[in-house]
Amino acid sequence: MNVLAFDTCFDACSVAAGRGLRSLSPSIFSLFEPMQSGQAERLMPMIEEAMAATGMKVADLDVVAITSGPGTFTGTRITTAAARALALYADTPLVTVSALQLMAMSPDANATGADILAIATDARRGEVYFEAFDPHTLVSLGPPQALTVEAAAASFGSRLAAVAGSGAQAVVEAANGLGITARAVAPRLLPDAFDLLFLAMELPRQVTVQPLYLRPPDAKPPSGAALART
Repeated sequence: MNVLAFDTCFDACSVAAGRGLRSLSPSIFSLFEPMQSGQAERLMPMIEEAMAATGMKVADLDVVAITSGPGTFTGTRITTAAARALALYADTPLVTVSALQLMAMSPDANATGADILAIATDARRGEVYFEAFDPHTLVSLGPPQALTVEAAAASFGSRLAAVAGSGAQAVVEAANGLGITARAVAPRLLPDAFDLLFLAMELPRQVTVQPLYLRPPDAKPPSGAALART
């Protein structure tokens, strides 16, 4: 199977391409670049490089795999727009996971001994994008949510939690303040498209994809502004 995977939801741009993933001699190439901005300019060149390195053209793809969010408004939109365009051009199905689930799949999200693996990324305004998983199966225990730090911490109840992501330390401190045992791991963790390559072969396919926005964008047009008249 030939798969292209990519993500731009947070402060990185990552691309992975795999040709012949179910064969005895697959060809795999991946790129990961941390960046707070510039994903729109880097994504397509990185895709071109990964495809060329694996000897594939867009028409060779069997599936395009992406993260649909949550994340920054712009980053999430970049990923979904690029995926729609590629799928339309190649008549190729799409598969999606949440950006938080992809982070949970990272080996750096070490939840040894914990009852819950939680991913918490800083969403500003005292909130985190939050999703909890069974640490043994990585099955999601609930949909991604935008929660206050305190609400995320309280969701652990009496269960021991390992929390990864840029909001992990704040959630752990709030949990400890509630008498809940939790530890922070991998505070700089970001989604990596490489971790999506093989999972993509097992996910349900879809014709199109919608971005997962858990709240409206921070930037808003000015209210009450009068339109200039000529």
